[in-house]
Amino acid sequence: MNTSDLNSETKSKLVHYLTSYITEVRNTRFNDVISKRMSHLTIVLEDIFQPHNASAVLRSCDCFGIQNVHIIENHNHYAVNPDVALGSSKWVTMHRYNQTDFNTPEAFEALRAKGYKIVATTPHTDDCILEDLPIDNPIALIFGTEKTGLTDWAKDNADAWVKIPMYGFTESFNISVSVALSSFYLTEKIRKSRLHWQLSHEELLETRLQWLRNSLDRCDLLEKKFLESQQ
Repeated sequence: MNTSDLNSETKSKLVHYLTSYITEVRNTRFNDVISKRMSHLTIVLEDIFQPHNASAVLRSCDCFGIQNVHIIENHNHYAVNPDVALGSSKWVTMHRYNQTDFNTPEAFEALRAKGYKIVATTPHTDDCILEDLPIDNPIALIFGTEKTGLTDWAKDNADAWVKIPMYGFTESFNISVSVALSSFYLTEKIRKSRLHWQLSHEELLETRLQWLRNSLDRCDLLEKKFLESQQ
C-alpha cells in the first residue's frame, strides 16, 4: 500500500492504530531506536554487487542509526545476504535507482533535491581527510563498486571528495569496512554537534510505519480495515 496519498494526520492515525497490535516491549524499543535515527547523513552505493558487502553495509547503517541508503544499480543488482544483514534490511530504508542503463545522474538529482551535499569517497586533487569534512549541510556519502570504485561521472559531478587516512601498504579498505569507518566517525561527530540531526516529523511517521509493516503479520489486512473505518 502506498502511503504517499495519505495526509500527515491520517498517516499518524494509521501508525497509532498499528502500534496497538505490537507488544509494549517492542513499542518501547521502537521509541528508543527511532529517537537516535538520522537522515543528516545518508549512504549512497554505486553498483555494489557482492552480497556480503551489500549486506554488511546495511548492518552498519542500522547499527550507527543511519536510516536511508540509496542504491544505484547500473550494471549490478543489489542483493542482500540475510545471514550477514541479520534483519537490518527491515529497519533501514532503501531507495533504489535502476530504471535506465546509467542511473547515477538520477540519484544525484534526487539527493540534491533533498538538500544533500554529495561527497565522493575517492582520492582526488581537491579531497580532504574524513576528519576535516564539514557536516553543516546534510551529507550523501557515495561509495563505488568493489573492483573499480566510483564511475568517472560520479567523481566529476560530486560536490566534494573525501578519503580515509591509511598508513599501511594496502591502497584501500574493503567497501563494507570503508562504510563502517566513515559512518561511525561522522555519526558521532554529527550527534555531538548542535545540528538538528534527528528525523523530521514526516520521516518519523514513514520510518515507524515501515517498521510496523515489517513486524506485523498480514499488516495489509490491518491497514485495509483501518482505511475502511476512515471512510
